[in-house]
Amino acid sequence: MEPEDYFMAAAVLSARRSRDPSTQVGACIVNQDKKVVGVGYNKMPNGCEDHMPWSRSKVCHAELNAILNKNSADLKGCSIYVTLFPCNECAKLIIQAGMKEVIYLSDKYNTSPETQAAKLMFKQAKIPFRKFLPKETEVVLQLQSV
Repeated sequence: MEPEDYFMAAAVLSARRSRDPSTQVGACIVNQDKKVVGVGYNKMPNGCEDHMPWSRSKVCHAELNAILNKNSADLKGCSIYVTLFPCNECAKLIIQAGMKEVIYLSDKYNTSPETQAAKLMFKQAKIPFRKFLPKETEVVLQLQSV
């Protein structure tokens, strides 16, 4: 498996943990040594899952959770693999963390003001973003010991 396929597969697998009824999103942060240093998925804030209705404005996005779940002291120079192009709020976090690149799987909200603002901020901050083009389109996991 190609490294990029592995990193996006980790983001896709993380997204599967989300209980968001409309869009499951995952993120995987990779350092310059090609090691995963953080993963996350969109979810309600801790302790709120059972107490609030799902709403995009109330959800902690996958990028935020990947940054908070990081196992590295510094994210400067890291790349982030995301299943959905980041919104403007997540773009700010990515820029402030010093990440160098955004690789996304889907850009289904590309006409939304939040996505347009995110793209503008990335361009101004000189952080390239690109659509992920997989070498493999499927990853099969067997969860049995061999």
